[in-house]
Amino acid sequence: MNASEPPTAADGGPPVAPRLFKSPLTRFVVAALAWLPVTFGAWYLLGPVLLWPVRLLLQLVTRLGFGDLVRRIESGGASLSFLTTLRPGEGMGAGDVSVDVNMLVYAFGMPLFAALTLAAREAKWWRTLAIGYVVIVPFVAWGVLADFLKSIAITAPAAIASQAGFSGLQREMIAFAYQFGSLILPAVVPAVLWVLLHRAFLERLRRRADGVAT
Repeated sequence: MNASEPPTAADGGPPVAPRLFKSPLTRFVVAALAWLPVTFGAWYLLGPVLLWPVRLLLQLVTRLGFGDLVRRIESGGASLSFLTTLRPGEGMGAGDVSVDVNMLVYAFGMPLFAALTLAAREAKWWRTLAIGYVVIVPFVAWGVLADFLKSIAITAPAAIASQAGFSGLQREMIAFAYQFGSLILPAVVPAVLWVLLHRAFLERLRRRADGVAT
């Protein structure tokens, strides 16, 4: 064996597996994976309560910006029903058009952020969870609102979409907001926020990992 090469298990050196589990990064990843089922289960069961502020925020936004389109918003569990002023069109019966949106689709960043925070085991973790929750709520509202607007302006039948009165440019902006709010924000926001709130933890993790490696 070359003197410059680290000893292996075959050479009488320490086994690779035990050394791997001594790594702080490995322990953190295992802890995060263990917390994920717990946080996702709590998030699913408590969804109507956790997402109640999202409904309040959307009621305010629709009242101020889309009062001519939305009569009111009703909730059923973790779903919202937007009751609109739009008509289904001739020969399609009476009544107004309603759009249902499942808020959980845009809120899975909450349990993801919680699992990472609990796995870090930092002091005042509860404060970090509260900050993350407050920051994530508006982005959940973004996704839900964009989903509603997409439904009435883009995917709805022409007889309904024409009543909404959106221009071509506005529909393009709605499509972009929907894609951004459904594909990017739910995963990226909690990850970036967690990194910003755990910079000291990540620095300690790096130093410990360097110590184990040496």
